[in-house]
Amino acid sequence: MEQLDQLREMFRMQRALNQRIGVNTDAMDEKEKTQWILNYCRAMTQEISELTDSVPWKWWAKYQKFDEQNARVEVVDIFHFLISAAQVLGMSADDVFQAYLKKNAVNFQRQESGYTVKDENDSKHI
Repeated sequence: MEQLDQLREMFRMQRALNQRIGVNTDAMDEKEKTQWILNYCRAMTQEISELTDSVPWKWWAKYQKFDEQNARVEVVDIFHFLISAAQVLGMSADDVFQAYLKKNAVNFQRQESGYTVKDENDSKHI
């Protein structure tokens, strides 16, 4: 049996879920795109807060425990909204992968050079 491309499958599944709840990321005008990017950013911010709450970050509180299972769920929730945001921007799984490769190369180059100077142009090609 041929193994599915996992990232493409996640994008397919997220598109189906968005359509199920009435969000068509393919047919948005600029105003709708702006609103939905903000919606997804806010949702990811909340999920990141929930991820943060899964780890004992309150150094003054002794009652906290690391909830690894919940942390994993929150990471997956972040992926749901991140993929949706990518889809609003018209990005496919392949687009994300190619952009990741290019940005990863930029990040390595920044580390090689010591990253002593901010260059806003080093990611313009992505």
